Amino acid sequence: MNQKNNDYKFNYRHVALYPAPVRLGIFILTLGLIWLPVAAPIYLILSSNPNLVTILTMGLLLAAFLLLLRFWSRRVYQQAHLLKRYGLEANWRNGRDLFNGLSVGLSFVLALFALEGILGWLEFQPPTSSLLRVVVEGLVSALGVGLAEELLFRGWLLDELQHDYAPETALWANAIIFALLHFLKPLAEVVRTFPELPGLILLGLTLVWARHSRQGRLAMAVGLHAGLVWGYYIVNVGQLVQYGEHISPWLTGVDGNPLAGVMGLVFLGVLALGMRKRSLV
Repeated sequence: MNQKNNDYKFNYRHVALYPAPVRLGIFILTLGLIWLPVAAPIYLILSSNPNLVTILTMGLLLAAFLLLLRFWSRRVYQQAHLLKRYGLEANWRNGRDLFNGLSVGLSFVLALFALEGILGWLEFQPPTSSLLRVVVEGLVSALGVGLAEELLFRGWLLDELQHDYAPETALWANAIIFALLHFLKPLAEVVRTFPELPGLILLGLTLVWARHSRQGRLAMAVGLHAGLVWGYYIVNVGQLVQYGEHISPWLTGVDGNPLAGVMGLVFLGVLALGMRKRSLV
């Protein structure tokens, strides 16, 4: 009887031998089956409060991802510490990388807006009394976004791609997938915000190079991503700038998003070249 049961027992280690697209599909389908039954009632019950719905459902999605990742590492790859494989562990080097990345990302965003101000493309507005709250909220939000997206894209996804493909192929596939997944929205919004695509691809490349520049440690990419988000959050939510009506959004970015404008691409290109150079050392 025991032998018969063992014959029908699924061997998860076989999944590691499947092609990367199949492995990715299995993981994402499983994640959806775990998350959707919990998230759907939240959408239905709290539909009148979209901000709370987003916070709760995204928090649950991150928790489900981490639980599945733990199962995936132990059953598929027979590894007890997959986060360590991704270069995400508590030590002073990762702490230093996180701080450096956060500083670089924030500095680049503030320098971009400062230059646009010098060129006369925008005017700075006096800060409100709630600026400190915006700065703190922005930091917390940015660290959450940076950690979640880097663990997903430059951690799990990049690792899965590198199992099957050459480093250069994995690099570009990771960046393109990262960019395209930001367009899971209504078609009209996709068309309107399509200028963001090149910037998102370049950002994806930059963040992979940021990880490679630290011998595979993920904290630099987390910090850099968080710093960019934090800087934009402070300026945008804090309403610190007002664009001139005569300035084309193709220069400054559609909806004020630097990733969707020429100037933002130039600044991000400089950052990308710096990270690529460091990754090759």
